[in-house]
Amino acid sequence: MAAPKSDAFSPEENQLAEMAKALGHPARIAILKELARRNSCVCGEIVEVLPLAQSTVSQHLKELKAAGLIQGTVEGAKSCYCINWNTMRHLQELIASFLPCGDGSKCC
Repeated sequence: MAAPKSDAFSPEENQLAEMAKALGHPARIAILKELARRNSCVCGEIVEVLPLAQSTVSQHLKELKAAGLIQGTVEGAKSCYCINWNTMRHLQELIASFLPCGDGSKCC
């Protein structure tokens, strides 16, 4: 059996690709923006601020959580989510590591 193509890339490249994939939908960006704006765990109110069905929001939350971008707990019908700031800092570091001006200096 052939090895998956992702094996040809570094763990960091694979990790960044997974996080970028999770960021690849505008609803997920809106969810992250709302969680960051509140800067606290949000229980259920995400559905109230998005023009999406509860089941759709739940699926987007699941994708963000799988990528490690948010943390959350589900207890019965109650779900609470917040930004995983450690992962967000790591994402920022991963992106900066391959940009020519990742240190903020002028490059062009």
